[in-house]
Amino acid sequence: MAHGEDGVDRIQAAWRRERPGMPVASIGIITRIWRIAKLLEDERRRTDARIGLDAATRDLLSTLRRAGPPYRLGAGEIARQSLVSAGAISQRVARAEQRGLVRRRRDDADGRSVQVELTEAGHRLIEDRVDDLLRHEETLLESLDADQREQLTALLRDLLGDLTDRFGAEDRP
Repeated sequence: MAHGEDGVDRIQAAWRRERPGMPVASIGIITRIWRIAKLLEDERRRTDARIGLDAATRDLLSTLRRAGPPYRLGAGEIARQSLVSAGAISQRVARAEQRGLVRRRRDDADGRSVQVELTEAGHRLIEDRVDDLLRHEETLLESLDADQREQLTALLRDLLGDLTDRFGAEDRP
């Protein structure tokens, strides 16, 4: 579904009018990405509430589930993949451990370090919830056909890669 002029176009036009010659093309992209991110963040929060899983726990369980058997990672690796601090991971693990969703265990190779492992209950929970979440999020992209999705994916991958290289965002907790 095509859309006509929107609020972002009006912002861009106003800056063009008020500051002729100022480069405003980025507004059309960055402001839309920011607004889309806000809408998706709000929708993800509503979906998390509907499926009964808070974002931090979902992220922890998803990270462990994506790791593949034996569904176990070190806290540092979880923090790196989740883009949060080690302290935040420690809190997430403690809460999930109290609920019986994960357990801590000594690393077999290095008895000093601790690994976080998905329990059977955690595995069942994330399997059920991630299906609900991904099916719902698929509906959010219905206005784009397969080619548009591939194009958008490629463009966003390029932009994210460039910004990550410039700002080191994936290295920041």
